Amino acid sequence: MIAELCFDGTVHFVQVAAENDFIKLTHPLTGASRCVYAQTAMLPTSVIEFQTKTNRVMPFAAYLAPFSDHPTLQRRVRYVLERLPDEVQRDFLEDQRFQVIIDNYEPGVGWSFLMPPPGQGKNGSRCVVLRLKLADASEAFAWYVIAHEFAHAYLRNGGWGEITDIEEAADAMAASWGFHRP
Repeated sequence: MIAELCFDGTVHFVQVAAENDFIKLTHPLTGASRCVYAQTAMLPTSVIEFQTKTNRVMPFAAYLAPFSDHPTLQRRVRYVLERLPDEVQRDFLEDQRFQVIIDNYEPGVGWSFLMPPPGQGKNGSRCVVLRLKLADASEAFAWYVIAHEFAHAYLRNGGWGEITDIEEAADAMAASWGFHRP
């Protein structure tokens, strides 16, 4: 399972596995691991608080991990993800093609990323690409843009109800989630 840890004000996501009376914490990107005795207070307080408060694994860890070096943007993405309707959250979590990545555009070079193709019987992209400058924008604007992009992913870049324009559909859906265009 993936758990969220907070060290020195920075959120980290680690793989947690129980081995007898020990808990093995493994960082998913670096592979670094540490075993701690499960019955002692050696386990970081934030893990204990996290497990006590939620009694479940942070479901969006994989979507937040790319933002680990950008805590402000990571918090903003998490804020929006946690406020999406349950059916939208489930749709994202159950689709292995869905991903959230950072825009890696470099002037004069361009940008690139790998994106799984649409699944059988489904249309459109399931990849949300966010720019780092959202960390510098106002919270309300950043939340709106993030929700708007999640709406595109949920709608598979299509319309919503009688709204056929994909931008208007994403705006309307984001607004229905509580994220209005500022």
